[in-house]
Amino acid sequence: MSNIVRAGLVQQRWTGDKDSMIENSVQAIASAASQGAQVVCLQELFYGPYFCQVQDVDYYSYTEPIPDGPTTQLLCEVARRHHIVIVAPMYEEEQPGIYYNTAAVIDADGTYLGKYRKNHLPHLPGFWEKFYFRPGNTGYPIFDTAVGRIGVYICYDRHFPEGWRALGLAGAKIVFNPSATSRGLSAYLWRLEQPAAAVANEYYVGAINRVGKEPLGDNDFYGQTYFVDPRGQLVGDAASDTEEEVVVRDLDLDKLTEVRNTWAFYRDRRPDSYGPLVEP
Repeated sequence: MSNIVRAGLVQQRWTGDKDSMIENSVQAIASAASQGAQVVCLQELFYGPYFCQVQDVDYYSYTEPIPDGPTTQLLCEVARRHHIVIVAPMYEEEQPGIYYNTAAVIDADGTYLGKYRKNHLPHLPGFWEKFYFRPGNTGYPIFDTAVGRIGVYICYDRHFPEGWRALGLAGAKIVFNPSATSRGLSAYLWRLEQPAAAVANEYYVGAINRVGKEPLGDNDFYGQTYFVDPRGQLVGDAASDTEEEVVVRDLDLDKLTEVRNTWAFYRDRRPDSYGPLVEP
């Protein structure tokens, strides 16, 4: 019996306004679904520019409540229409003045399953995230979806191995890492960190990046969206570094068992010796 999940990643450039960005994303989800995708993930803060290149209170207007906001409700309908699981990273307002960098997870029947709030926030030139967001307080949730157990880890989170491991310990089979990462700063890490995390934690990783330069700064978002398997090997080619693309790949979940039977990393862990890792 086949244990294949067909999964999609959406790599986009900023269109210039929120409404057209959402429209393009809905079309991209439909494209992924038409190719047989059962789950799809959008890029970080998908309906806006990456406004963290500047510090401007006007961008607080991009916030929406999750799940009661209009974009989450729209995507619940899109998920139901296409029978596809959707991971949608957005700018969340919990209450006035309290905002998070959040991904909503919607099941294939349109049911809102929950959210992950980005835990680790950068604050450096071109990535002024602590101006816009509070650090996440959801922990590292796992979502039981129509395609199995999935997790989410957002952009800068990927530099911190602890969350990757927490998701693996909780049973994640696929972890999505939506990002907005710049060519000059970290491009050399893009093909290193997510494959290393997939190997160390023995699951698939979907790494999503946006493309193009946006009018708010000099960041050149370099795309190269890809899936990587638990052996650290890309599943098909990575996407373009300059063009929009919907990446759809078949992920063989039986490979997880094969790899875990070969490399018993979870058996051989020594949590009794890791106490100093969580000391201040």
